Amino acid sequence: MKPILFICTFFVFQAVNAESTFKRTLKLMGSRFEITVIAENTKLGDQYIEEAVAEITRIERLISSWNPESQTSEINRQAGIMPVKVDLELYQLIERANGISNLTDGAFDISYASMDRIWKFDGSMTIIPSAEEIKHSVSKVGYQKIKLNASDTTVFLTEKGMKIGFGAIGKGYAADKAKALLIEKGVKGGIINASGDMNTWGKQTNGEDWKVAITNPLNKDKAIAIFPLNNSAVVTSGDYEKYIKLEGKKFAHIIDPRTGYPTSGIISATVFAPKAELADALATSIFVMGVNAGIDRINQLPNIECIIINDEGKIFTSTNIKIKNK
Repeated sequence: MKPILFICTFFVFQAVNAESTFKRTLKLMGSRFEITVIAENTKLGDQYIEEAVAEITRIERLISSWNPESQTSEINRQAGIMPVKVDLELYQLIERANGISNLTDGAFDISYASMDRIWKFDGSMTIIPSAEEIKHSVSKVGYQKIKLNASDTTVFLTEKGMKIGFGAIGKGYAADKAKALLIEKGVKGGIINASGDMNTWGKQTNGEDWKVAITNPLNKDKAIAIFPLNNSAVVTSGDYEKYIKLEGKKFAHIIDPRTGYPTSGIISATVFAPKAELADALATSIFVMGVNAGIDRINQLPNIECIIINDEGKIFTSTNIKIKNK
């Protein structure tokens, strides 16, 4: 859930060089997408947006585990049986995902899709599952069980019943690909906003950078800070609306794929990175890793920054982000 990022756009329809801002909101990949482009006229603006939509739709067909005809679904069907040859694009996405799993000590793991859904966040749960049930729920999870063969671009899930899913990285990847396509088409500036996974390039028609406001979920009427975005991405993961309370304890909807237990202590994590795919994965990982480990890991990565808010509303930032009165 990523509703705490608000893009601050100022639409100038009679701008220098006769360029205007064109924006469309629509549902793609089961989520709300906003596509904004700078173009010389309405015809070009509509054309660019349609090309971005086609690219996002193509990505969905490739990676969706809900589509029985996708290569991802075939990988899952053949788990424990045989390797599946896939397009180089999907192979490289899985390879990068496994790299992030290594980087985060397994806090991020696309094989989380193998997890038994024993935690319900619809109000129906009354007791905490047993330790045995929780341990069993993640018995098939483990990125180390995703075997990749670069020589023939095959993917093999070594245990029957294993699954992979791109829910924590797919929209970010789609935003990156749509951005890259539009840049290739000559679009000077724009935003791909995939339900809060935002990727920008260029500037607004008035010459200013695109801007994003970060709000505290405990005080949504007030922004913590407003940041310019210059050819970069920002993603927020949050749990402040989707959680349960059992036996006096609050449990977030983000589950640690290594233990099967819900995360706690953090209500939002915002990551700034060159690509939305990476920001998406790291924002989820921070929830699992916790404040101290999350900040420490981000500080070791070049060109990546983060803002973390704990369940008491306290703000933590990586080294190169400074927020007054935090």
